[in-house]
Amino acid sequence: MNPISEHTSVNTLGQPIGAALPDWTPRPLPSGATLEGRLIRLERFDPAVHGESLWRAYGDDAEGRIWTYLGAGPFADRESFDAWLAVHAADRSLVSYALIERESSRALGLASYLRIDPAVGSIEIGHLCFAPALARSTLSTEAHYLLMRHAFDALGYRRYEWKCDSLNGPSKRAAERLGFRFEGVHRQARVYKGRNRDTAWYSILDREWPPLRLALERWLAPENFDGQGRQRQRLDIAGVDHGQAERSEPIAKVSG
Repeated sequence: MNPISEHTSVNTLGQPIGAALPDWTPRPLPSGATLEGRLIRLERFDPAVHGESLWRAYGDDAEGRIWTYLGAGPFADRESFDAWLAVHAADRSLVSYALIERESSRALGLASYLRIDPAVGSIEIGHLCFAPALARSTLSTEAHYLLMRHAFDALGYRRYEWKCDSLNGPSKRAAERLGFRFEGVHRQARVYKGRNRDTAWYSILDREWPPLRLALERWLAPENFDGQGRQRQRLDIAGVDHGQAERSEPIAKVSG
């Protein structure tokens, strides 16, 4: 997209500058309030409450595939797993959620808000660790929808980020399926597990969120699934009019 757009102004010297944000105010930090969905509930992560369920759910991944692109794991024993959970829960830079399947009340994964910058309204979703029962499911899509909706609609953030190892194909496909837009690769951005990581960056902006929200809500609607839980219509993010999103005004900022 041409960087000189309707979101660019020109100063008195004829130089292009960013669009004015005269009413912008810093956004509140996420509180970790429970997020309720139809199929899934996101509640503030507590190792004492969710540890056993997560240990069992992650145990379904006998090959350890879910840990390949994470900074920790796989874990040989419960003691080392619990130690990791404790460190994760104690990290004050994160607001971490356990993802609870409503039907079974099982914790099937973790997700965190991180790199939270209230002054500029930027927030990242990451530390995603989904058990096999959650990965690539309707529940995982609903969980992401709830997290996005909370960041944009309840807290009023203007930028929502996703980052992953540039070699992590499933994570990149998930970001694109959910409507994130690819921004580029930061080369040699990290070292983890004794190897290099080039990091792929994705984002959704507040003005892009309304049509994405509508597409996600249409897909998640109960009438889009048959009696066996199979989708009738695919999630059509590719059909979302990003051009319209670029032309629209930023959504209203709501405190809470």
